[in-house]
Amino acid sequence: MKTVLVALLLALPLTVCAALDDELKELQHEWAEIKYRQPAAAQEKAFAALTKTADAVRGRHAGRAEPQIWYGIIAASYAGARGGLGALSLAKDAKKALEQALEIDPRALDGSAYTSLGSLYYQVPGWPIGFGNDEKARELLLKALEINPEGIDPNYFLGDFLYRKGDYDGARQALGKALKAPPRPDRALADEGRRKEIEALLAVMR
Repeated sequence: MKTVLVALLLALPLTVCAALDDELKELQHEWAEIKYRQPAAAQEKAFAALTKTADAVRGRHAGRAEPQIWYGIIAASYAGARGGLGALSLAKDAKKALEQALEIDPRALDGSAYTSLGSLYYQVPGWPIGFGNDEKARELLLKALEINPEGIDPNYFLGDFLYRKGDYDGARQALGKALKAPPRPDRALADEGRRKEIEALLAVMR
């Protein structure tokens, strides 16, 4: 009996990890479906619901960086869909979650917390309205690239940042690298949607 109990206790962490993996995959899938397949008019409501789901997931897996990262990504997307000053509190929630993820494990999900936090810093208005800061954005995006130099997301967001700063040559270089990024397992829709965004941004600079 004791041997069986020990075996069950040893298997428990694996079960918890498997459950988290499944929940994260579902969040990833739903996020991509909303962002890349739903019309813009429907995205605010859909992201609002998904933010609540992501909040529940991170509550069930306290101490793990990955659900904090996905809560941050989804809350930031909700803020973008909502727009205006009303979105600022959502952006702050996303920022807090991503900062917590960095405290737990800065390398989780290939440094995605750095990528997402960096994108917030250059897209949110600066003081006195918001926390936006271009220097901080650049610093975080470069940290993301140290961890995941070939990744589609860190290179895309660096390219978008440089484009907004008027550095078109730097933007083209980063975006070109993003297009060459290897496909991500189970992220086909997200990769397809991101590549379309990259191509659209490159077309603007031609």
